[in-house]
Amino acid sequence: MRLYASKIPAIVDSVNRTLVDTGELETSNKEEFRNDVESVLREYLRTNREITERAKDTLEHRGLAYSDLHRIRRQLADAADFGIGDDAVTWITNQMLELFMRSHWVDEIYVDDATLRRKLKDIMRRHMQHDDDLDREVRRHLKHLQQGTDSFEIEYHKQLELVKRKHGLS
Repeated sequence: MRLYASKIPAIVDSVNRTLVDTGELETSNKEEFRNDVESVLREYLRTNREITERAKDTLEHRGLAYSDLHRIRRQLADAADFGIGDDAVTWITNQMLELFMRSHWVDEIYVDDATLRRKLKDIMRRHMQHDDDLDREVRRHLKHLQQGTDSFEIEYHKQLELVKRKHGLS
């Protein structure tokens, strides 16, 4: 699962609708609350980018193949107690919960932590599942190529960029 910067406003709206508009969470300033939620999401993107860059630097420094990037990223993320891939939803959800507990803009929370966590995870999964959807759409366009070949990989990345642009995710 992956968080795209273009999806942040939709996630913030969903969190606001699901928690504040239903009365499960009471805020003294809705706009500042929205800014706080957005800041968690932007911080996730910033940290994810930083870990990826450090992983690339490590690959270059150690002379490793690019195929080791995921393994190095995972090691760096684990060392930083940061969630990538499927763990991203849990990490972001935990950060939001911590934010709600200490925010000056959240006056009262009327649901238990487990319910709040479940609702936040549902929101995040719904908005972050685009990777799977994009992959299916790209592969549908590449049925004429044999998977695993160099030409498939090259065309896959070209087609992925086109599909991302089409959906406003690039």
